[in-house]
Amino acid sequence: MIRTRRGPALPDFPWDSLADHAAKARKHPGGVVDLSVGTPVDPVPAVIQSALSSVADIPGYPTTHGTPELRAAFVAAAERRYGITGLSEQAVLPTIGSKELVAWLPTLLGVGPGDVVAVPAVAYPTYEVGALLAGAEVVRLADGELPPAGTKLVWLNSPSNPTGRVLSAGQLRDAVAAARELGAVVASDECYLSLPWDASPVSVLHPSVVDSFDGVLAVHSLSKTSSLAGYRAGFVTGDPELVAGLLELRKHAGMMVPRPVQEAMRAALEDDTHVVEQRARYLARRQVLKPALEAAGFTVTHSEAGLYLWSSRGEDAWETISWLADRGILAAPGTFYGPAGAQHVRIALTATDERVAAAVERLSA
Repeated sequence: MIRTRRGPALPDFPWDSLADHAAKARKHPGGVVDLSVGTPVDPVPAVIQSALSSVADIPGYPTTHGTPELRAAFVAAAERRYGITGLSEQAVLPTIGSKELVAWLPTLLGVGPGDVVAVPAVAYPTYEVGALLAGAEVVRLADGELPPAGTKLVWLNSPSNPTGRVLSAGQLRDAVAAARELGAVVASDECYLSLPWDASPVSVLHPSVVDSFDGVLAVHSLSKTSSLAGYRAGFVTGDPELVAGLLELRKHAGMMVPRPVQEAMRAALEDDTHVVEQRARYLARRQVLKPALEAAGFTVTHSEAGLYLWSSRGEDAWETISWLADRGILAAPGTFYGPAGAQHVRIALTATDERVAAAVERLSA
């Protein structure tokens, strides 16, 4: 009998452990309010839908590098929206969402056994998964902690998932300098850059942070900004040499963004109106949910930008998850993001206005 070879040992998929609490929350007379996953709930803007269908009759394979028009649109949007200058269109690479890039980046960069991947102390779980897939060691860095010798890749994430913390330009500069001292690549996950609330996040590629892109990559996504999670629409950009290497490997591996999605991405990057409108929707939800949590005894820390309220009742995260589930509300325990999140829960702003209003009512009861 042929047996498949087992891959590296990975942690259990976090959301599977929420099943019992989800079942309890669904029994609430008013239905569940699911604030556990950051998935968009608002319609895809019409301009993007139209662009998607406009090339639906093209039968050939898409290019791995993306169309020149798509890459030009990204460069223009990066400067217009985030003040990033000096990007080469050749150094822009579309990805099948950002998660696959995060998961495979260590492998694609040649990171392997004996190497270290440094991630924030509280971090998106796929940073760790990507390191484990490559056979590397994972080190979690506390605020301001320097990466150890042997580090080949340093993940930054500002605004942070799950905490919503924003790193200043100075903090980003220090992190880049520390990584360069070790010869490590810096990868900055900037998927929430378009969602500032109480702070103004800056890209690692901004001139206030770096004067060259050497050894630095930025990862972007249209999932949150343009409600395109279902389209799988992301980018990696920065150091032209690193991006060229990723492009060659991705050509061999068949990692291609479908042509209609590329056209939709181009349209999303060229239109800023829908970005402003979507940000306003999330802000309105935040403005009612955050005070309701605080009135119910929660402390909300960081949460200066992004889609989440990093909240605590001063108890074990799973006790809080159970307390919320009794009220028909589902959240994500902070333990999903590392041991340092043991007394926090992540509460997403990604629910309809009606469901957020229901959560506010239940928290106030």
